[in-house]
Amino acid sequence: MKPEANTSLLLIEDHRDIAEMIAEFFENRGYMVDHAGDGVTGLHLAVSNHYDVIVADVMMPGMDGITLCRKLREEARRDTPLLMLTARDTIDDKLAGLDAGADDYLVKPFEIRELEARIRTLLRRHRGTQGGRDTLQVGDLVLDTSTLTVTRGGTPIKLMPIGIKLLTILMRASPRVVSRQQLEHEVWGDTLPDSDTLRSHLYALRRAIDKPFGRTLLHTLPGLGYRLTDEPPGQ
Repeated sequence: MKPEANTSLLLIEDHRDIAEMIAEFFENRGYMVDHAGDGVTGLHLAVSNHYDVIVADVMMPGMDGITLCRKLREEARRDTPLLMLTARDTIDDKLAGLDAGADDYLVKPFEIRELEARIRTLLRRHRGTQGGRDTLQVGDLVLDTSTLTVTRGGTPIKLMPIGIKLLTILMRASPRVVSRQQLEHEVWGDTLPDSDTLRSHLYALRRAIDKPFGRTLLHTLPGLGYRLTDEPPGQ
């Protein structure tokens, strides 16, 4: 299956063998691939050009992937889907990447076909969130799906694409309970992530939409799933 015409990928990876393997694989599948061997060059390319997806290593010379991602999101205001490659597999490391604005991560060593599947999922999800006009509201939490802006009580909330997708699913279902399996399927399709991925994204979502405010909207129901509602507990 070929990607859509002119799908562009920016690869930021300082390990030459890994970079050559990834670039060759995706170029053979019709992608246009640009490569940077350090974070500074990678950030310059990312803000100077349009890319459909970015793959960036965490540990790089010049600028690490976490800093690159944060600058891309907060300073350049780019929402290009970004997948991080990392040799670290702890929940703290994953949360650091998500907090910086990464949409997904893959632990080295990895299977190239899994990287391809994750990139396809990022592309589908990003393109899917760019269409349609709708406003969703739960309590004082509002999501404008035409602009992908989120506010609570009038205060802007910054979310990355996966956070937007999860919030959209939960808001459309509100006040019903959404199971873990349903969330994973709607966000990642048949390419299911490891057991920590959904939990990490929900943690980041809860911290963004609930922690700064006085009332909890996102509730975990052990053994059942997740519920977004402004109804009092027990109802």
